Amino acid sequence: MDSIPVLLPNPALAEHDEIDHLHINHDRGTTGGEHKAGQAEYFDRAVAEEFEITRPHGTPRLYSFLLHEKFRRATAPIRPHLIGASALTVCGGSGMDAEFLARAGARVVASDISLGAARRTRERARRYGLDITPVVADVERLPFADGSFDVVLVHDGLHHLERPQVGLVEMARVARRWVSVTEPAQAAATSVAVCAGVALEREEAGNRVARLTPAEVVEVLRATGFRPIVAKRYAMYYRHEPGAVSRALSQRGVFPLVRAGWRMANAVVGRFGNKLVVVAEREAR
Repeated sequence: MDSIPVLLPNPALAEHDEIDHLHINHDRGTTGGEHKAGQAEYFDRAVAEEFEITRPHGTPRLYSFLLHEKFRRATAPIRPHLIGASALTVCGGSGMDAEFLARAGARVVASDISLGAARRTRERARRYGLDITPVVADVERLPFADGSFDVVLVHDGLHHLERPQVGLVEMARVARRWVSVTEPAQAAATSVAVCAGVALEREEAGNRVARLTPAEVVEVLRATGFRPIVAKRYAMYYRHEPGAVSRALSQRGVFPLVRAGWRMANAVVGRFGNKLVVVAEREAR
């Protein structure tokens, strides 16, 4: 399909698209007749696709900083080894993390179960001149041989699964040297946020948000032959699409104070935070 490999047992699964539930204003035309509703849907989707292809380019300073910070935490222990390394992103969406890896010097295969996401990843790679190969694949049944990639990374993808541990075991199977995981964490603050309606218990697509603990991730990875280099929680919150608050906090005179305050807060209470990061290395055989 479109020269993008679709490596699924059931190719119909590739028709799922994250845009259909990540962008809640999409497909909501209810006035002005079917023609106007169709026009609204078309342009809403075009805007959503452009955002997914380019983020964090062109986003407010704070939003961009937080996304880059998540990637920094997910790769800090292995960053020098990424130059020339082969890398796989799973549940990779429209290729943002694949871009981060490519800019760090890796040769990247970006996988997602959505053909639409793979197309956007291909466009991102073309637009920014990146060494990224998009494929359509299921993280629970990765179509790669054992130890195919130096590093396998997931960013906010396992929590979409009914059985996150299955995806984690598959990541470990195809990783030659390192596995990197950054996901929502089980935390008291998250439970409060769910009750307050700020965080989701179920996503727009209907799946439960499966929040893990660093200990759970480490347990699975140890059983597959990996030792943890980093396993911790930290605090971070942002909406998928930045809004007025993000723009206000990104102003030139405000952003440095916000960034410093966020770092100070994480130094004190980050271990109770709503995000987790685990980086693990395969033990010598």
